[in-house]
Amino acid sequence: MKNTYFDLVDQSYYFPQDGFDIQDGYLTFHGVSLKYLIDKYETPFKLIYLPRISDQIKKAKNLFNRAIKKHKYNGEYYYCYCTKCCHFSPVIKKALKEGTHLETSSSFDIDLILKLWRDGDINKSTIIIHNGYKTDDYLEKILILLREGFKNSIIVLDSKNELSRISKKTRRFKKKIKLGLRMAIDESPKSAYYTSRLGIRQNEVMEFVKNSIVDNDRYELKMLHFFVDTGIKDNMYYWGIFQKAIKMYVDLKKIAPKMNDLNIGGGFPIRNTLGFDYDYNYMINEIIGNIKQVCSENKIPDPNIFTEFGKYTVGESGANIFKVLEQKKQNDKELWYMIDNSLINTIPDAYSIFEKFILLPVNKWENKYTRVNIGGISCDHHDYYNSDELNQEVNLPVYEANAKEPLYVGFFHTGAYQDAISGYGGIKHCLIPSPKHIIIDRDKKGNFIDTVYRHEQKVEEMLEILGYEIKKEE
Repeated sequence: MKNTYFDLVDQSYYFPQDGFDIQDGYLTFHGVSLKYLIDKYETPFKLIYLPRISDQIKKAKNLFNRAIKKHKYNGEYYYCYCTKCCHFSPVIKKALKEGTHLETSSSFDIDLILKLWRDGDINKSTIIIHNGYKTDDYLEKILILLREGFKNSIIVLDSKNELSRISKKTRRFKKKIKLGLRMAIDESPKSAYYTSRLGIRQNEVMEFVKNSIVDNDRYELKMLHFFVDTGIKDNMYYWGIFQKAIKMYVDLKKIAPKMNDLNIGGGFPIRNTLGFDYDYNYMINEIIGNIKQVCSENKIPDPNIFTEFGKYTVGESGANIFKVLEQKKQNDKELWYMIDNSLINTIPDAYSIFEKFILLPVNKWENKYTRVNIGGISCDHHDYYNSDELNQEVNLPVYEANAKEPLYVGFFHTGAYQDAISGYGGIKHCLIPSPKHIIIDRDKKGNFIDTVYRHEQKVEEMLEILGYEIKKEE
């Protein structure tokens, strides 16, 4: 039996796969030579491959529109990108080029929206869905959008109190305000609590709408929103919440006939293992088919369908590339590969909520493999990675400590949330600097374009943040 690293991967998952291949003994990512990037920029670095964002959006739009046609569904489909997943300008602008709309979560999101508008990346017809808790500052900035003439700005109420606060701020406001409602869901059985803190309790929604919205000429109820944190999965829990939401929509439609939007939130999974298997086509057809059936039975029009895909949009565009600095065998069984940055800093959700990512070597695929632990260079006990989503262990190529070329490894599909959670450009654990950030796109001829979006943090930058006076040398 062959026991090279390549044979292990090929026999376990089949290889190459979408986005991953071997060229001249080195791993490529969406056709991009990682050896070229390592030689040019050195490690550590983070990269974002922008064309993958376009591919994901096109795939979802195509599947939803095909399902709409198949089921003779009469509503429209709207793809919204939730900015909180990755705020970087190249990412959002790439998504907008594919005709997406936007979802906001906080006050500063509105400043971002206004900047995109002034730059010509969106217009006043772009749909902007405002989720999250509405602080006074957040509401004030939403009203700025309305005063500027944004036609499709929808405030999704997260609690009943938000409406009274909106009412106080808009007493002299002449334009009708478009509203949505977020329905609080029952959490999964494994959760530490029973009902989501987000949204309005299901048994309070109808009375609230009847008493406060339906007969109020200042508001127009447009949307019902729900979101299942565990994702859109083919299981009893998801379909149970889904059916409750559809029933809620039907009941609301009877008392608010102008409401015609159903927002199912986000939750499409991304590949976090080479063994990933998810039938997007099946799930989308089931969603559209079920909504169509319920609406037909209740003799109401099919609603427009909104999604707020964030992680699905950008997750598979990202990667973090490291060099193995040293091998450490701390006992008879455990071998450590120490990398040239901190995992807590660069993929914090692996440390905080135990997310798993695709971990692959860049080189030495023809070497034998061994079980290893990946260790970061911080002094924290938790700065490690040692389990795969599928087989619960990490295997990487064996290599000689004094080899001419070091071993390089990559964590892939890390494009969502990492920088927001770790605090991009700020102070990092143990004052380990953020790695350089590389953006990769293609020109009109299909050629790769790689640029440094941000260089590795300098010591002066971190000291200045910490309040130390930096004197320039004369």
